[in-house]
Amino acid sequence: MTYTVDLNSDLGESFGHYTIGQDEKVLGYITSANIACGYHAGDPNVMRRTVGLAHHHGVGLGAHPGLPDLLGFGRRNMAVDPDEVYNMVVYQIGALQAFTASEGERLQHVKPHGALFNMAGRDKGLAQAIAEATAAVDRELILFGLAGSELVSAGRDAGLSVAEEVFADRTYQPDGTLTPRTHSDAVVRDPEEAVSRVIRMVKEKKVKAVDGTDLPIRPDTVCVHGDSPQALAFVQHLSKAFRDHGIQVKRVGER
Repeated sequence: MTYTVDLNSDLGESFGHYTIGQDEKVLGYITSANIACGYHAGDPNVMRRTVGLAHHHGVGLGAHPGLPDLLGFGRRNMAVDPDEVYNMVVYQIGALQAFTASEGERLQHVKPHGALFNMAGRDKGLAQAIAEATAAVDRELILFGLAGSELVSAGRDAGLSVAEEVFADRTYQPDGTLTPRTHSDAVVRDPEEAVSRVIRMVKEKKVKAVDGTDLPIRPDTVCVHGDSPQALAFVQHLSKAFRDHGIQVKRVGER
């Protein structure tokens, strides 16, 4: 049996004089990049530089729209309604789309960031707003959403191609949601543990929740958070493990 998966990372999250992540090194191992659009992180200089680096590496370019919360890195819930979310997403996709066009490239996908991603995974109205905003900008864009979530369903309802996303460096609750970052067991810090979990997700379509429950899961694309200190080690270990296990790594649009 042939196994194929996309490997993505959240990049372009530096801001001004502040550097976050090891984007140039991580780009050598991934197939899709989710690039911050200036709301939760990033700025025009960082966006242009990251698009150029990703283009140079032949990596799929994705918009990574978030909530307008630079101080909280977009990881704090905000009281936003679907109309606001629709406009935020259109605005941010458009900003990154301009930079990709300037490199002679097209956007491949859209993946909401942080709290917006998690909120839309549960809230049908917010999920629909993101899906409809994405479709309004470009129906060829692939929408990334947490595997099995409202965001995935909304993307399909809007007529978009969707990629169900799993996480190498996060743990899962019994209902299939990600463990909140406020919990001590939310993040997987050991690269070997992350690799073992991902290989099982790809080959067996299962992941173990924090209570020991086995959850069914569909891994179209695997995420490694670029701001994590372990990000480079994770993508290096995953890349080797995929080769060792006969798993092909391809951009979602190349299937």
